[in-house]
Amino acid sequence: MDHFTALRVFRHVAELSSFAEAGRKMGLSPPAVSKNVAELETYLGVRLINRTTRRMALTEEGKMYLEHVTRGLDALTEAEAALSPAKSSPVGTLRVSAPMTVALVRLSERVPEFLARYPDLSLELHLDDRRVDIIREGFDLAIRGYSHLEDSSLIARKLGMMSHVLCAAPSYFEIHGKPHAPSDLNMLHHVRFPYGGNADVWEFTRDGQIERIAVRARYSVSSSLAVRDALRAGMGISLIPLPYVAKDLQQGRLEAALEDWGTTEITHYAVYPSRQHLAPKIRAFLDFLVFQFGRHQIARD
Repeated sequence: MDHFTALRVFRHVAELSSFAEAGRKMGLSPPAVSKNVAELETYLGVRLINRTTRRMALTEEGKMYLEHVTRGLDALTEAEAALSPAKSSPVGTLRVSAPMTVALVRLSERVPEFLARYPDLSLELHLDDRRVDIIREGFDLAIRGYSHLEDSSLIARKLGMMSHVLCAAPSYFEIHGKPHAPSDLNMLHHVRFPYGGNADVWEFTRDGQIERIAVRARYSVSSSLAVRDALRAGMGISLIPLPYVAKDLQQGRLEAALEDWGTTEITHYAVYPSRQHLAPKIRAFLDFLVFQFGRHQIARD
């Protein structure tokens, strides 16, 4: 027995006082209507309808049961109606986790524009460089950067690439000397960003040669913008995402080193639990992310 169908059949029969009319309304044959009512009565262990060949009437148990069934079916209809907008347009609350500096540099200025486009949507944007557990912590989506995409049950949508640059303040190089090879970095002060693939080892490549330098830092700070501030102050040298220091390099506050060596490239992805039944609010934010990261990618290229 399809319990939900049987409940709907019983309600229509009771309200129309006719098995035949209930069948016509639901697109069922009279035998199918009778079978559903009979199976429901067997399941409940009570008689719901007294019926003869000429007339039918609800029993006392049937009247009481109809009252509860009507309320229950109406509540389900209301619940489905409440979900209908969520299935077609971005509504509700969207919870997103993103690395702080990435969000500040590439997204935050455009968030008001995004929310203005979807007035029924609320956004909770959590800026945190740690790798959150999307499922356990209740996030709809997270932005993550990888040098190599890790195996995961999550769906990953590529957003864009971010190259890194080795740099320091010109005053620092004047005092300590500018490195001409990766091995020279062992004699310099490192400023360390503790998250991501570059936390403990800086990797450089040239002509198929790979050099890896262990990061030994007196100052470690969990914000790329704070790393940039330390570089400006002449505290040392660091491997930092190029977009965060591009203006400093152009204006001479910082100076690049080992430019003839290749460095790390980080790929940013939007990760989310499943592509099945993807909520419009997530799809809308994904489109927003792809556009925003694409704008920066074009500007860089």
